[in-house]
Amino acid sequence: MNGEHTGACLCGSVRFTTRGKLDGVIYCHCSQCRKQTGHFYAATSIAADALSVEGEDRVTWYAASPDARRGFCSVCGSALFWRDLASDQISILAGAFDKPSGLKGTRHIYVADKGDYYEIEDGLPRDDAWAEQQRG
Repeated sequence: MNGEHTGACLCGSVRFTTRGKLDGVIYCHCSQCRKQTGHFYAATSIAADALSVEGEDRVTWYAASPDARRGFCSVCGSALFWRDLASDQISILAGAFDKPSGLKGTRHIYVADKGDYYEIEDGLPRDDAWAEQQRG
């Protein structure tokens, strides 16, 4: 999905614009994503240099592991970004985009760790873990 897309956190303190091709949405069911959001992550990704952020000083980064960090609005708490520190890509939560986003789901990852209170029934490919070559 090419073009320019905009989005924001719940309170609007952080706004962002992407330029270029967004990847398909990946649904992550790992325990960290579930605990941060209360369900699972639905995120697209783009080259980090194709993302501009207004209110960047209100983005708090949490190092959930030695290899990655999660960015959220320090005012309203909205989860916004996920970044593998070894990658030039950044993931952006799909729900933070303004409509119409044009985003489509492509796969589920870490399904072996999914919550026990829901089923995955959309027919998309599923993986028990993650492999970088699976980026949509």
